[in-house]
Amino acid sequence: MRWKGRRTSKNIDDRRHAPRGVSRAGMGGAGLIVVLVVGLLFGVDITPFLSGGGQVAPPQANAPVQIDDETEEFVAVVLADTEAIWGEIFRDSGIQYTPPVLVLFAGRTQSACGRAMSATGPFYCPVDQRVYLDTSFFQVMEQRLGARGDFAKAYVIAHEVAHHVQHSLGILDQVNRAKQRSSQADANALSVRVELQADCYSGVWARAMDQRFGVLEPGDIEEALNTAAAIGDDALQRAQRGVVVPDSFTHGTSEQRQNWFYRGYKSGNPNSCDTFAARQL
Repeated sequence: MRWKGRRTSKNIDDRRHAPRGVSRAGMGGAGLIVVLVVGLLFGVDITPFLSGGGQVAPPQANAPVQIDDETEEFVAVVLADTEAIWGEIFRDSGIQYTPPVLVLFAGRTQSACGRAMSATGPFYCPVDQRVYLDTSFFQVMEQRLGARGDFAKAYVIAHEVAHHVQHSLGILDQVNRAKQRSSQADANALSVRVELQADCYSGVWARAMDQRFGVLEPGDIEEALNTAAAIGDDALQRAQRGVVVPDSFTHGTSEQRQNWFYRGYKSGNPNSCDTFAARQL
């Protein structure tokens, strides 16, 4: 992915340089194991945090961001691409798109959905409409999963922004209400449909972004598909437990995640991403 020297987003909140006295606990030992089990799912179910969470005003545009390093520049470029593409898609539908703020942190920070930690992995909080990302997660992707390449990382960001798109369209609220009335198995099944739709939206973004900016390189889509395979529920459970328990899936199998990302990429149409109407995922 050709990203260097391109436009960066101003909606970055870099908290990695915490003041003295604020904990910046890193990932080590047991923490990495938890990351593999939870974080690599690209988003946690934050429903338990939402009760009593109250209302938070939508994020306002930040002041100009001082880009401190290459990682922040990369994240800011990808975020800017999501803003351009989803802004255009929403505009074509007569809807105003308000982009999320992306919080970079190291070790831990606070979100409106509770404490964000390395062990939770990247996630989207609908209460404050922010994406939370500990960038050391990218190292875990490369070193433990073999999910390498710039576009593998871009897929992570695009997936979390896709949850913001779902929130903006009212999808997350509807799903959370349905989950409250459901059994655990049915609630898990709804979570799978949410995550697969976010994968599909990521594919829609990838196609539109390449058509508009022409920045994808040979092998980029394969990087995203390889990452999707590595983080399927079945792949993670098989690696960690040696057994697969479908009723406990919350994000979908490797094959499902690949298929829905590629469906979005091939169609370029968000309407092709209605996982909730699909009889077979």
